[in-house]
Amino acid sequence: MITAHQLEVRAGAQILLTDASFRIAPGDKVGLVGRNGAGKTTLTRILADEGQPAAGSVTRTGSVGYLPQDPRAGDPDVLARDRILGARGLDVVVAGLRRAEKQMASSDAAEHERGMRRYERLEAEFLAMGGYAAESEAATIAASLGLPERVLTQPLRTLSGGQRRRVELARILFSDAQTLLLDEPTNHLDADSVVWLRDFLRAFKGGLVVISHDVALLDQTVNRVFHLDATRAAIDVYNIGWKAYLEQRETDERRRHRERANAEKKAAALKAQADRMRYKATKATAAQNMERRANRLLAGLEDQRRADKVAKLRFPDPAPCGRTPLTASGLSKSYGSLEVFTDVDLAIDRGSRVVILGLNGAGKTTLLRLLAGLEPADTGSVEPGHGLRLGYYAQEHETLDTSRTVLENLRTSAPDLPAVEARRVLGSFLFSGDDVDKPAGVLSGGEKTRLALAALVVSSANVLLLDEPTNNLDPASRAEVLAALRSFTGAIVLVTHDEGAVQALGPERVVLLPDGVEDLWNPDYAELVSLA
Repeated sequence: MITAHQLEVRAGAQILLTDASFRIAPGDKVGLVGRNGAGKTTLTRILADEGQPAAGSVTRTGSVGYLPQDPRAGDPDVLARDRILGARGLDVVVAGLRRAEKQMASSDAAEHERGMRRYERLEAEFLAMGGYAAESEAATIAASLGLPERVLTQPLRTLSGGQRRRVELARILFSDAQTLLLDEPTNHLDADSVVWLRDFLRAFKGGLVVISHDVALLDQTVNRVFHLDATRAAIDVYNIGWKAYLEQRETDERRRHRERANAEKKAAALKAQADRMRYKATKATAAQNMERRANRLLAGLEDQRRADKVAKLRFPDPAPCGRTPLTASGLSKSYGSLEVFTDVDLAIDRGSRVVILGLNGAGKTTLLRLLAGLEPADTGSVEPGHGLRLGYYAQEHETLDTSRTVLENLRTSAPDLPAVEARRVLGSFLFSGDDVDKPAGVLSGGEKTRLALAALVVSSANVLLLDEPTNNLDPASRAEVLAALRSFTGAIVLVTHDEGAVQALGPERVVLLPDGVEDLWNPDYAELVSLA
């Protein structure tokens, strides 16, 4: 159970939440919602004890499993399977059993005997912790999240960002934590895995707080909704399911609107009467009382919700370039003995539209990184054409320097951009005032997405490499990104699970990984997008 008492949450100087008190008990399944930047991720980090409130307290009873938006936990040399088993301490016992087996294979009798005793002790401990049934449970969870056996036997450092995130989600679901805090858990999951996760969370008996833009997930799993209202720095608690919440919230907004309109009408009448009376000495006191009463009427109102601001995204006209600004030939990539893809050829013509499809782990992100020059290919080459200007959007936001400010990150993409223009661009992406001086490391996932997209806007790129650009975005911001994709006249190479993004792109060609087969786009491929 988690209890929050009079919390105040800040991001730098900005107050996100004040005087918030609530409790999450076993069986409570909370959808934490609010516009990008309202403080959802910051609040969740505090609940997980990975951040501190500006004021107030959080009390935790029982274990907590926390999935951040950009997980980077774990020794990169640890196998994926051991990372998952480590949630219950089984990885240590399994590693001990492996060492004991080596001892037992020794030709030295004494060493063999020590190995036998050690194996017997560790096996008893292993069985007491759930043993082979627990291993089977971990494997089932992993497989359900799109992590096959070959991925589980790889070190974490060889996995894609999406695979790492699914390993962390599998670890948390396997952990037996009594409360789960999940920040955008469906990112990087294929359609079948999303359906499985919905069923898992619906059957989960503990407490749950989930941040998600997956409406179906919220509709099928949550029985309470916490709405962070950025305009009031307040949290509104609805002890109802998702559809009922949507109806109730609209009812609340209509009520607030009526109350405000009535109060403003009464206050205006009182102030008008006070103005007529204030110049008469005998009625000056009465006029002051009317003025105070009018001000109390207005001060006692709940704030009316302002329309959520949305980043205005439009990619500028691309820099001039030759007919084929980017060419790749014979690309292959392996991690140790694992072959990701081989012999991939790709020619990106001026203004072309290309979608890269493949199952999770097929190398989609890796191919984009090779094209962006961020990682070397094992074989083959990437050749820039005349006038090439690349813009790369990374799904894990690794193009951002988290130690530098929002403004400094933008200026890195456009060093010659005047400071006034840089601030204007950031303002259109909802970074205003002191926000531009925040370190990028304190931004939420949605804010990092907006900053990375702002950097693309000022880059004048004529070839955009986009890796899941609609992840972490609220519906209004996602719509802006899709509109920008439609209108951009440069070339785009897109990796996405978002069918709407592919529709907006209107692709001409598709590259299928890991085989590297290239084909003209046709509607039959659309069915593969959410599965890829």
